Amino acid sequence: MHTFLTRVAAPSRLLRSAPWLAVAALLSACGGGDSLGTAAKPQMRLSITTTEDVPGTWGSVGAYEKVTGTLHGEVDPADPKNAVIQDLQLAPVNARGMVEYSTDFVMLKPKNLSKASGVLRYDAPNRGNILTMPNPTATPGDALYFERGYVLLYSAWQGDVPKSTPARLTVTVPVAKNKDGSSITGPYRTEFVPTVAVPSMSLPGGVFNGTMIPYEPASLDNTQAGYSLTRRRNETDPRDPVPASDWKFSACDNAANPFPGTASATSVCLKGGFDPQYLYELVYVAKDPKVMGVGLAALRDTVSFFRNAAADADGKANPLAGRIQYTIGQGTSQSGNAMKTFLHLGFNQRLDGGKVFDGVFAHVAARQTNINTRFAVPGGGGGLRTDHTAFGQTAPRGLDKEYMDDVSGRQGGVMKRCAATDTCPKFFLGLSGTEFWQLQGSPVLTDALGTRDIAQPANARIYYYASTQHGGSGGTASISYAPTRNVYPAGTVVHFNDTFRALFVALEDWVMRGTEPPASQVPKLADGTLVKPSQLVFPAMKGLTWNVAGTPTAIPEFNYLARYNGFSLLDFGPQYVPQDESGIATVLPPRALGKDYAILVPQVDGQTGLTRAGIRSVEARVPLGTSMEFNYVATPGIIDLSNLAGSYIPFHKTRAARVAAGDARPSLEELYVDQAGYVAAVTQAAGDLVRERLLLRSDADAIVAKAKATVILP
Repeated sequence: MHTFLTRVAAPSRLLRSAPWLAVAALLSACGGGDSLGTAAKPQMRLSITTTEDVPGTWGSVGAYEKVTGTLHGEVDPADPKNAVIQDLQLAPVNARGMVEYSTDFVMLKPKNLSKASGVLRYDAPNRGNILTMPNPTATPGDALYFERGYVLLYSAWQGDVPKSTPARLTVTVPVAKNKDGSSITGPYRTEFVPTVAVPSMSLPGGVFNGTMIPYEPASLDNTQAGYSLTRRRNETDPRDPVPASDWKFSACDNAANPFPGTASATSVCLKGGFDPQYLYELVYVAKDPKVMGVGLAALRDTVSFFRNAAADADGKANPLAGRIQYTIGQGTSQSGNAMKTFLHLGFNQRLDGGKVFDGVFAHVAARQTNINTRFAVPGGGGGLRTDHTAFGQTAPRGLDKEYMDDVSGRQGGVMKRCAATDTCPKFFLGLSGTEFWQLQGSPVLTDALGTRDIAQPANARIYYYASTQHGGSGGTASISYAPTRNVYPAGTVVHFNDTFRALFVALEDWVMRGTEPPASQVPKLADGTLVKPSQLVFPAMKGLTWNVAGTPTAIPEFNYLARYNGFSLLDFGPQYVPQDESGIATVLPPRALGKDYAILVPQVDGQTGLTRAGIRSVEARVPLGTSMEFNYVATPGIIDLSNLAGSYIPFHKTRAARVAAGDARPSLEELYVDQAGYVAAVTQAAGDLVRERLLLRSDADAIVAKAKATVILP
């Protein structure tokens, strides 16, 4: 990769000379230049498959329509803007010397584009799934985006997503080959985490990647060097090797096709079956790596096409031509990590030098994603039993271009490249509590050693959604309790869906009108709201029950264990570029270097157990119980946090009940006196949040109406 940068430097300097600029301009104007190679430009071709009406009309904007199609594009391997893409030089090229891709897209746009606001909102699919398609029927607040005249675009960026359903979007990226056309092979690692006993498990493995297209083994002979299967109960336990004779690349079942099963390049059969008590790690020699980083170039060029182009290479009109003035990109969880990676690797610079996105909102996104390594799998997690030491964790958490990582000794944050090209967007980062406990969120707020708060770039705001979990839904109806899975009732009453809408409008105002958004709201070392996990002290929470399948079940007395997901400095080998999450991993599993990043968490209030800092939504300001940002796995012997789940322990209704139980928290009666007091408190909190620009008036009115309809006290 670095050799290539050196090799193209001289031609790029030559092209900046006056004679060459004149020739290039003439050839570009004529649509030619292929014979010289230097003036050929990547081409984009648009294919629209369906256009259908969206039911309903939306204020002054009127009706919307849904456009579905595909863009067929090219990436120039000789363009320095693409040089960071791993294995691009090993991808096949067409007659024009270009690497080809195709990407699915779905667009929602006003039928009368003169009513459009000029804002294109791009939402990155999550593992190919559209997460945030507005549905005003189910979520009335979603009407906001139609009423404001947004054009909403969803296009694929992840190249291992199968086209299993029409709603799933995928980008077709090339497979890298050796120069002689033979398959490239190399080490690959994955994990199997069974939830029930099963005879076989499918590749590519991992908790979140089960439906992705896997990398097949170079050979089904698992006795060869570089092939191993191990198991362990907990992440830090020693790995126990499984003999090669006891597992095979095959599909099997317990009855008609028992071990060793039928040979298969996409699944593994284990003699005696996979036991949910164990975490299994598979290492093998894989073949045919996808050039997954082409997906980032596809995203860059897709948004650029819809924003700027009049027509495609064949003269087919861009359906948004001349109507887009501003672009705002958004990603949630895995796709939010991808948006940070997109920015970090320099893809917010268009091929013509301008910005792709004027604003970016990375929502519940603490890390980056594994999209630019050889044998990349972008959908992995990061918990103790979900790809704990997989890719996506070595790139900088700090945002500022001058960020210094004192653990690794590396300099430069997420915005180093965009700062160098003046293409940094207005940037929002949203963090739930889960990001601190399970996904190592605090390093974005402090130095790597956890000794001081760090300043954020002027173009960035960070918002912590207090007392929330990774999934945004809240309310008592969302709480479930399975005592065999989680120690405490799972879920959280506190949510951030309304907060997100208000912040997105604030980001729009910042991008379009220059209106400063609300200041960052995060826990800090300086005021004691960001602390070591061992420093949290929860109030006593006792004597409560929860109905499980209609049967009252006692909730165990809360016992704080201070468990959290750590973050160590890892070595994937000399061909891996950790600061870019790029390159080729040759040390699998990675080697821990004995240096740990400081992991800090939000401090809690000693009375309610809710966190003190951040954006405290109505449900946190007027609580019905303690929503905690973590839960514990109930399986004996498994030391872990419940995957991406929080916990909820309600308040007692009366003072007498909570005193009798020995619960130190206030009761609903002590907090609100009666139903009218509760409604008054909700009304006050909602109004305060509206004034702080952290809640929209329409959402505040809905919250107050719900409080009036929800009887909690006489």
